[in-house]
Amino acid sequence: MTTFLRGGRGNAKGNVKGNKGKAKGRGRQGRNTPPSGGFTTEWWAGNIRFLDSSGLLLGAHLAHAGLITLWAGAILVKEVAGFTPGVPLPEQGAYLMAHIAALGVSVGPGGEILDTYPYFVIGVLHLTLSAVLAAGGLYHTFKGPNVLADDEGDTLAPKFEYTWGEPKKLSFILGHHLLFLGAACLAFAANASFGGGIYDPTVGDVHQISPNLNPLPMLGYIFGIANGGWTPIGMAAVDNMETLVGGHFLIGALELAGGTFHILSTPFGIEAKPWSYSGEAVLSYSLAALALMGLSSALFVNYCDVAYAPELFGADRSGGAATQLILGVLCLGGHLWHAIRAQRAVA
Repeated sequence: MTTFLRGGRGNAKGNVKGNKGKAKGRGRQGRNTPPSGGFTTEWWAGNIRFLDSSGLLLGAHLAHAGLITLWAGAILVKEVAGFTPGVPLPEQGAYLMAHIAALGVSVGPGGEILDTYPYFVIGVLHLTLSAVLAAGGLYHTFKGPNVLADDEGDTLAPKFEYTWGEPKKLSFILGHHLLFLGAACLAFAANASFGGGIYDPTVGDVHQISPNLNPLPMLGYIFGIANGGWTPIGMAAVDNMETLVGGHFLIGALELAGGTFHILSTPFGIEAKPWSYSGEAVLSYSLAALALMGLSSALFVNYCDVAYAPELFGADRSGGAATQLILGVLCLGGHLWHAIRAQRAVA
């Protein structure tokens, strides 16, 4: 359907002369259109069909976010509806409830759920947010301009228009992503330290955490140095909540600083020279980051009892770790695939 709509909207380009103001936003084709033929023109090719249609690509992102949020809300409400008091969460397969409980929401000593109503509310909020995201996806598919720069309203959309190969604008967009990630990271750490606290499996209860803000042990975990020796599981070797929360403060601050830097600057020197800025190259970088997160989270899920309390997630978490590992490997394969294609395009 989206392909048909895109084609129909593209035909409006021929009517620009007769109705310039109306057709401008609806029919403009992007620059560097994907090559005709090959999988890039097939319906199953995914978002690469919108490589130069920033409005449609934004709509696709919103729709994907809506589907993810819908899944989270629906499964959480389902887990709440089937919850049995007195039975540990792992035995009920209530993994989303376990994630909420790990944040310190209505959970008591030993990981006992005190009240399911907050979980139900969180699930409903996710369902509501999924509808908002879906509305945004539908707007940018059916109503908004193909290209954000063509938005004729009094909005900020044109500021986020980009051209592949334009490092400054891509850096500007990256900076805003980092700001949101940094704010979320600091919000998590601040709640754990100054708000309602967080569930700490080392004491088996919820309490406020006094964060360890010394960066040296955190850097040591990155390189696998922990407890006076080396470990192959790296950061997943963290064994106390103070360092885990302190690490979130550090990462959050770095992300805010990096976001501000990328918004105000243009890539230069060593930051700019090795990189290609085509759409497919940027996709390959994103997939590489997802691969790193997937492989890292597999280690955390399987080995880190501080982040994944056994009383909430179970002692044997190999199934969840295997899922993360598979997703990480798939993303790594996608990174290599798109990186090779990007290199061939400029060879």
